[in-house]
Amino acid sequence: MAKTSFSCSACGASFSKWSGRCEGCGEWNTISEDKGLSSGPSKKSLGIKRGRTIELTDLSTRETPPPRSLCGVGELDRVLGGGLVAASAILVGGDPGIGKSTLLLQAAARFAQNGVKTVYVSGEEASAQVRMRAQRLGLADAPVQLAAETNLRDILTTLEAEKPQLAIIDSIQTMWADHVDSAPGSVSQVRAAAHELTTFAKRHGISIIMVGHVTKEGQIAGPRVVEHMVDTVLYFEGERGHQFRILRAVKNRFGPADEIGVFEMTGGGLSEVVNPSALFLSERGEPSPGSVVFAGIEGTRPVLVEMQALIAPSPHSQPRRAVVGWDSSRLAMILAVLEARCGIPFAGLDVYLNVAGGMKISEPAADLAVAAALLSAREDVALPADTAVFGEISLSGALRPAPQTENRLKEAQKLGFTAAIAPSGGKSIAVTGLNLRHTTDLAGFVGEFFGAG
Repeated sequence: MAKTSFSCSACGASFSKWSGRCEGCGEWNTISEDKGLSSGPSKKSLGIKRGRTIELTDLSTRETPPPRSLCGVGELDRVLGGGLVAASAILVGGDPGIGKSTLLLQAAARFAQNGVKTVYVSGEEASAQVRMRAQRLGLADAPVQLAAETNLRDILTTLEAEKPQLAIIDSIQTMWADHVDSAPGSVSQVRAAAHELTTFAKRHGISIIMVGHVTKEGQIAGPRVVEHMVDTVLYFEGERGHQFRILRAVKNRFGPADEIGVFEMTGGGLSEVVNPSALFLSERGEPSPGSVVFAGIEGTRPVLVEMQALIAPSPHSQPRRAVVGWDSSRLAMILAVLEARCGIPFAGLDVYLNVAGGMKISEPAADLAVAAALLSAREDVALPADTAVFGEISLSGALRPAPQTENRLKEAQKLGFTAAIAPSGGKSIAVTGLNLRHTTDLAGFVGEFFGAG
């Protein structure tokens, strides 16, 4: 008799018995029965048959790079690593209503208009609803083949008969594999559907883009093995209160990871932003305390964003530390270094930090810009508006050089900045029209620019 197991639909953890709460992620009512794809071999069939001998090659074997198809949307082509690779499997995740379906419908239309035979399969909307969105976006005349279906077997049979070059599945959580005894959206169904679609893409040379729902923590729902199956994982990010949307590659076997594409949500759909730095800084006014421009790098692209800080006396015994767009634990580290190495306390003060424009920053080179914004807000002193800041802070208070310094400085100079503050060390770099000021440690930076330390 086959042993019954249970899995959590939120994190994919496995258990031997059912319970109301998952011990892995703490979610309630997410554990369901998980039956495997097969019951395994019987005792009579444990003999292993000999397989075929596979061909081995050495590391010096030269292979031609995979062919790519350009979409025509520059930001999407950039994130994909230079275009869509044939026979690749791509997973796109994002919050509900962020614009995933809109982005992929626009991409499908552009691919089809460029001669790529494209099939769009919706498991969440009827064909008429997809047509209405296409008309609203001005894409009604695009030669995209459309279907509304959730049965995985029927979808694969249709794709095998039609032989498209690109198939878009919206979404993987709505697909139903009839050989798996569980409900659509369960761990077993998502795993089986992703495996079947990825294998089909490799076997038939069809590129497949799958849409994935995300949990409230921002991770793609279902087992993490799905992200390992596919070639590329993209996250579509953004705040509902901002018009900016960021398409970020977190995994890409055919291009650089952490590459981003920037889009702006308009009444006619998503439009690409060729110069995101200018857009993120477009609403920046006169210099004010707590506002510092950070010269960052996202993938291969330099991006300038505004770091905003606010310091206020706290009426509570436990001061608040609120962060939007940055790592809260790294903020706690910066505050500790400022107090321990520079003698600047933040006890009894509420600290608020925000990355303007809905951007999310993860690189350590933002440390110095965050520290500058915190000190500027605390001392009520504004840095010059034409100054960009970047650099990593260590626990000793020393400043470490950031990678791709020259690209950061050139982007700042291109946008009209005349000065930059960066850690000393590394090779000497000079950019025409930009005054680069070096600093060795955080205490020296505080003393030079804020008269303390």
